[in-house]
Amino acid sequence: MATQGPRWTDGATRADMEPRTAEAEEAAAAAPRGKERNPRTMLIKVTALDIALPLLLYYGLRMLGTNQWLALVISGALPLARLAYQVVRERKVERTTLFSLSIIVTSTLVSLLTGDPRLVLARESYFTALVGLWMLSTLLAKRPFLYAATIQILPEATARSWREDWENSPEFRKAMRLMTAAWGAAFLIDAVGRVVMAYTLPVDSVPLLGAGLLVVMLIAVVQFSKAYAKRLSARLGRPSSV
Repeated sequence: MATQGPRWTDGATRADMEPRTAEAEEAAAAAPRGKERNPRTMLIKVTALDIALPLLLYYGLRMLGTNQWLALVISGALPLARLAYQVVRERKVERTTLFSLSIIVTSTLVSLLTGDPRLVLARESYFTALVGLWMLSTLLAKRPFLYAATIQILPEATARSWREDWENSPEFRKAMRLMTAAWGAAFLIDAVGRVVMAYTLPVDSVPLLGAGLLVVMLIAVVQFSKAYAKRLSARLGRPSSV
């Protein structure tokens, strides 16, 4: 895609765009790139720590005779412990981490006051609903969620092409907003499904079914995003980053 001269956008500085010497290129290749993370690895890690481990703990406690309410509260504390550890390790609090902590703490306190296992189950919908609404709210912001979140973990060259496409391609901007809308809708559907299951199904079946619903929704929206991104990359003449 032709551009009208160099553009100095959000994450691209003049030093990024200027030609480098062989020594500079070698130094850049050897330097650690803290922001580049493998999305699949991150997804597997989150799935294991925030979905699989709480499930195993809940059903393990139930096998040991723990009542439903207490088993749900204890297993639900694992994500809270992980987030607290992350804050201590990194010595800073990101807005997304603070958001997650506030939701988990608030819902846990409500659960402790009521002692109702179905309310504990329904609290999961608070988080997914707010995440979905927050994602949809970014459609009105300067950068939608999917663009802002993904560009942080892309290789430098790919991130630079994304910035260029964002500045020059209305089709690219439309695609980022469409995929962000799909992610937000998926989390809202998950939230509604969790509430329905919490108050209509046997308590012991809901944690497993709720996790299954979330996984199915994530797989569906990821596959939709990948397919759409590949078609968009082909139309823009860019190598696909997914």
